[in-house]
Amino acid sequence: MLQHIIPSKARRKILELFFHRPSEPFYLRRIVREIDEEVNAVKRELDILADEKLLSRERRLNKIFYSLNKSYHLYDEFTRIFTKTTPMAAAIYKNLSNIGKMKYIAVSLKLSKNIQIKEDEIYLLFIGVVVVAEVESIIKDAEKHFGHPINYTVMTEDEFQFRKKNNDPFIWRFLRQPKVMLVGVEDELVK
Repeated sequence: MLQHIIPSKARRKILELFFHRPSEPFYLRRIVREIDEEVNAVKRELDILADEKLLSRERRLNKIFYSLNKSYHLYDEFTRIFTKTTPMAAAIYKNLSNIGKMKYIAVSLKLSKNIQIKEDEIYLLFIGVVVVAEVESIIKDAEKHFGHPINYTVMTEDEFQFRKKNNDPFIWRFLRQPKVMLVGVEDELVK
């Protein structure tokens, strides 16, 4: 999917590494190990991304560490794109027919940015005729990747429409925050 837009395999893997773990700094050899690409290709791509200011460089003792520049003017756009390439999103897409007949699946950008949420907030919203056991299995695996619990909720389309119409604060708090649609169209979700 992204290989047609970002033809460099090493660059795609580097971007996925950084956007899937946005708070972690990495040094060259660790990146090479993590993405399993040649050191020269990785170094070349890191230089390009650092020169573009998407990545920041910082020298610590004898190593140069790279980290995401969260002030980069396209940071949020890249975050949205790479939210759809996480192992969790891939598992959702792969098992979509097993999950049920979905109208919407929305992911809060707080999950992608690794921002902690309050107890009464959610990272994911599943709307449709949902096989809860399938969703639970995917979420359990995703929690290993993210390293913390992933709050989510499942509801039918009728329940969602009812709660939205009656100004349910739980639903509207989620709808007002930045999100990525894995299934469905955001404009239809929030109207």
